[in-house]
Amino acid sequence: MLTVHGMKASGNCYKVQLLLELLGQPFRWNEIDTLAGETRTPQFLSKNANGKVPLLELADGRCLPESNAILCYLAEGSPFLPDDRWERAQALQWMFFEQYSHEPYVAVARYICKFLPADHARRADLDRLRERGYQALDVMERHLAAQPYFAGGRFTVADIALYAYTHAAADGGFDLARYAAIGQWLQRVSAQPRFVPQGA
Repeated sequence: MLTVHGMKASGNCYKVQLLLELLGQPFRWNEIDTLAGETRTPQFLSKNANGKVPLLELADGRCLPESNAILCYLAEGSPFLPDDRWERAQALQWMFFEQYSHEPYVAVARYICKFLPADHARRADLDRLRERGYQALDVMERHLAAQPYFAGGRFTVADIALYAYTHAAADGGFDLARYAAIGQWLQRVSAQPRFVPQGA
């Protein structure tokens, strides 16, 4: 059976859980408390030298880190990863966008607000993080005003990747009320068969 080493509060880990639930794929969840240093133990580092979750462990012991790589691996051969060359490239484009232009700002702002003390020095970064995060949300809004999903006109791993932190962006101080198209997209994602909310 597949094992996911992850932290339920993490959006990157939620991506993997959500796809597995949507696929109806049985899996075992091993909760890892990254805040308590559980990704820095020799045992964990022997599975992922980068010391991060999520980590997918196959039944034969092979381990795959990096959330979006895991999504592509799990979605192979399913409707969630397009067969068409152009549509697959579009999905990958948005997954790269998520990791480079979205997650470093939206997710980090959420982390600072949700997990760090009110007097923590990193709170000085919030204005800059929100500025860049809003830029990413603006790009998403323009796309979603014309398209229901991010790749091929249908729900794919690109939507899962972007949903994970967008749906929780308010935790980082982002006002999603200004984004009508994103709001409608969030509803379409949460209406998918076998959808599970984060933390379930």
